[in-house]
Amino acid sequence: MSNDDEHAEEISTTNGDSFEKVKQRLQDRSKKVDHTKEMMSKQAKHTKEILSKQASKIAKQAGEHEKFINKVTHVLGVLGFGGFCFLLGARPQDIPYVYCFFYVTFVPLRWINYRFKKLHYYLLDFCYYANTIFVIHLVLYPKNEKLFMVCFSFAEGPLAWALIVWRCSLVFSSADKLVSALIHLLPGLVFFTIRWWNPATFEAMHQEETSSRVSWPYGVEDKSYLMTWLFWVPLFAYTLWQALYFLIVNVLRRQRLLRDPEVMTSYRELSKKARKANNIWWRLSGLLGDQNRPLMYILLQAIFTVATMALTVPIFLSYELHVVFQILKVSAAAWNGGSFLLEVMPRQVILKDKKKSEMQPVPPQQDQSSIVENAMDAGISAEVNGS
Repeated sequence: MSNDDEHAEEISTTNGDSFEKVKQRLQDRSKKVDHTKEMMSKQAKHTKEILSKQASKIAKQAGEHEKFINKVTHVLGVLGFGGFCFLLGARPQDIPYVYCFFYVTFVPLRWINYRFKKLHYYLLDFCYYANTIFVIHLVLYPKNEKLFMVCFSFAEGPLAWALIVWRCSLVFSSADKLVSALIHLLPGLVFFTIRWWNPATFEAMHQEETSSRVSWPYGVEDKSYLMTWLFWVPLFAYTLWQALYFLIVNVLRRQRLLRDPEVMTSYRELSKKARKANNIWWRLSGLLGDQNRPLMYILLQAIFTVATMALTVPIFLSYELHVVFQILKVSAAAWNGGSFLLEVMPRQVILKDKKKSEMQPVPPQQDQSSIVENAMDAGISAEVNGS
């Protein structure tokens, strides 16, 4: 073999060894990446299990001290709502901060409670989607006029009318009902204060006609501008939520929901109540047959959203109409709360006491021979004492 052939063979061997080394390094790196992914997946699963166990533990402890918690909730609820009403008149510019504090504090607590009760899919509902957008606007983009109008449409449209239609109750002794009512009620009050009572916007609305800005918002006289940002853009944002909700609940988590019928969604809960009452909602949702009830539910919800968003335009333009609407919402929530306390709660207390009595162990009954023997012993004792 010549020197050139030996040199070529040596180069080929060297290149082959280099290729094998590079290949081995890539394989080792791939194994490390796979191992890291596996470890992260296990850690995420472990963390989720720990959070679920803690949520269940907290919710169980809360259930054991329900009466005491209800009393504390009633006191704090009355004081908190009273303080909110005071700020509403004394410092309306601080109302958005109070609302943001309420939302970021109580919604995580609600997730803990609902996770234990298998109601956590409720937090995918439109009201939480809208409230999250409200907080983003108030904290990050408070001066964005167009985003304000979108939030106004959500707050005084679907959320406000849901408070009335779905009978949200202002019950200070029930943390669950109080939070549900405030999630629908507070956003409208927040955007009412920004629209009419906030000193900065109020000053902008009442500048002299010679000023470069005579009204707030900028395009308040432009009807097409109002329709765009109070109706069409919010309707698009609602459609986006509806698509995401359908994807998560009816596609990604479908098997999970089918495996466990105790896991509740808003559709399951509403259809269950409507079927039991056989009301107009149940009859309307069955127009296309039982198999298409979810589709009809989405359609009815879309019609409700379109109608309520359209009503936000005249409310946005009229201070008097907006004030009347605030009174209507608070009155409806208070009325529903009174109905719950006087009609629903007594029935619930009776049912709870009945369940507790049924769960208590029944003392073992004595057999007939033991009863006869005890009776004979009692008779003998009586004769002895009588003698």
